[in-house]
Amino acid sequence: MIQQLIDRYKRIRTERFHVQTYQYSYAFVGMGQHSLTNLYPVLHYLGVPLKYICVTSERKLQLIERKFPHVKATTSLDMILKDDEVKGVFVSASPSAHFFIASQVLQSGKSLFIEKPPCQSLQELDALNDQQRLYGIPEHSSPTRSLSPVAMVGLQKRYAPAVQTLQKRLRKEELVSYDLHYLTGAYPEGNALLDLYIHPIDLVCFLFGTPDIIACQQISPASYILMLRHPNIIGTLELSTSYTWTSAEESLKVCTSKGIYRLSQMDELTFEPKPSIILGFPIEKIHKYNKNIEHLYARNNFTPLLPNNQLYSQGYFNEIRAFIDAVESRKIHVLTDLQSVRTIYEVISKIQEIKVHSSYSHSAH
Repeated sequence: MIQQLIDRYKRIRTERFHVQTYQYSYAFVGMGQHSLTNLYPVLHYLGVPLKYICVTSERKLQLIERKFPHVKATTSLDMILKDDEVKGVFVSASPSAHFFIASQVLQSGKSLFIEKPPCQSLQELDALNDQQRLYGIPEHSSPTRSLSPVAMVGLQKRYAPAVQTLQKRLRKEELVSYDLHYLTGAYPEGNALLDLYIHPIDLVCFLFGTPDIIACQQISPASYILMLRHPNIIGTLELSTSYTWTSAEESLKVCTSKGIYRLSQMDELTFEPKPSIILGFPIEKIHKYNKNIEHLYARNNFTPLLPNNQLYSQGYFNEIRAFIDAVESRKIHVLTDLQSVRTIYEVISKIQEIKVHSSYSHSAH
């Protein structure tokens, strides 16, 4: 009897996975290491009908055709944008090319998934938002489409299970302060502020709201100490490429009136309640206090199931599924539309201004 129940549960779980299919075709622009490691595996797992892969190199065409035999390899973005069967385009190319490609996709009326950073400045982001408003509803929309095209930015940490859990908990808390560390090794291949630090800046804006910069100290060419004031909390951020990639760190500590939340690498979220205080006096100084840590989320490295995969815990899986479901008119709420990213670019723009003024000051001396 028990075995029959187990078999039935496994069968239902398998059938639920296979029954989910998609009606539209999609294209992918770019074939870098990030795409191959983090994005293509999710598309393959979900069974997303990928019709095209677009690259700039003729040499890569043969490699794509061998590795992805059911996908058409091309160097022509225009071919993809003129294909009515393609309803959504994933873009993960060189960051410097993102703005141009995103503009072309938006003007075509197709849905857009653009990896971070979607552009290089606040002005370019405003231009993309204007283009989405202008071209958002195709001239010859299919009557089967219940939603206008989607434009979504690849800031996957908003979709991470630990972040979702933390956000729900913080809504019920009286916030005090936070402390975030985002520490990596050297990053000579790009703009660390836009390519790397966009993630931690986006995370604190997503959790705590639009901030004002209280202080910003540039401690090396690509490292900063920030103090931000949000509507209900003040926090500090250490953003640095002066450490090491081997033991890179991404951690967030949030202090509330009830206790302390600790988020580590998107893989673990804990809550430590504060000991009681009576008449302003901490009881833990009188009686021994046994620390009680509540584990709110932890990735299980032993069982190789989807929820224990890093692509899931980091948010890539839920992010891509949200985009596909939105394109397929399944009424899924997209957390990272173009407009929602504006706050992050405002903060980055202010940091860049502070950096320029700081450079001028040093030059003057």
